[in-house]
Amino acid sequence: MASTAPPSTLSLASTYCQDLNHSSSPASSSLAFKLPLFFNSTRTFSHFPLVLRCSRASENARLSKSLAVAALAAEAELAEETLEQQQDDGGGVAVAVPAKPKKGKAALPLKRDRTRSKRFLEIQKLRENKQEYDLKTAISLLKQTASTKFVETVEAHFRLNIDPKYNDQQLRATVNLPKGTGQTIKVAVLTQGEKFDEAKNAGADLVGGEDLIEQIKGGFMDFDKLIATPDMMPKVASLGKILGPRGLMPNPKAGTVTTNIPQAIEEFKKGKVEYRADKTGIVHIPFGKADFSEEDLTVNFLAAMKSVETNKPSGAKGVYWKSAHICSSMGPSIRLNIRDMLDYKLS
Repeated sequence: MASTAPPSTLSLASTYCQDLNHSSSPASSSLAFKLPLFFNSTRTFSHFPLVLRCSRASENARLSKSLAVAALAAEAELAEETLEQQQDDGGGVAVAVPAKPKKGKAALPLKRDRTRSKRFLEIQKLRENKQEYDLKTAISLLKQTASTKFVETVEAHFRLNIDPKYNDQQLRATVNLPKGTGQTIKVAVLTQGEKFDEAKNAGADLVGGEDLIEQIKGGFMDFDKLIATPDMMPKVASLGKILGPRGLMPNPKAGTVTTNIPQAIEEFKKGKVEYRADKTGIVHIPFGKADFSEEDLTVNFLAAMKSVETNKPSGAKGVYWKSAHICSSMGPSIRLNIRDMLDYKLS
């Protein structure tokens, strides 16, 4: 299909001049034409936006049409020249400016690593991120990653196939760590009568009754475990909002509500640890210090693992163990092989 080329600006300008000669006198027809399309005479023209204005009301419609055609032609020519200049400068293709390369922690692929310390980034290279280790190798790696200036606590984290929002899938119990926790436990006892002297002789750090309850209400919290006899529980109930969020509220399941005060004090002093599953079904248990020997850490870990297995909730269905990790308090986690962990036996 043949296409008709648009008339050039020169031919339009010629037509415009002829129109002026026929419609007006020579004195009044001289017009100056300059870009961007301004006429400096008694007749003025502007195309910002394209509006034609003529100062003489006597000009006929033909002159106005000629002015409009000439303006459109000049504007099209100006746009064409601008496009050609852009193509000459950049070849018609936008060139992307290369981004400045990132340096230091900003260049790390994982976002969580960008906020880690240099020490942490170095020690996490000691283990593979998603590899499962046998228990012996994992304990050895754990001791290597505990490189801070203080003695770190070592922790076990078990992800179980339970949903604690159901009563028959809740898990809360205690475990006696054979090698202790490595911490000095401060035990307070709430009792009255003859049990008062019995608790003092058993080695309790604090012993009291209603006076100790009033001190706790006033903000006194200088103890790690609070043991109470059953006859004191109605009075201890008023401390629920204070002790509950801190995990210090006496509870029979935790072994902190008992009539055998000496035995309870002895167990907590030696390394009895309370644990419970959080709302996501994960159990967190501290089982020693980083300065323990590998054998002692292994014994404590197996005791914690067997306690979680023994206290399996009745409502747990299917595969009970989903994953298991161990770590120091300031180190990266080390994933354990579940089958090897469950079948591990001390030599």
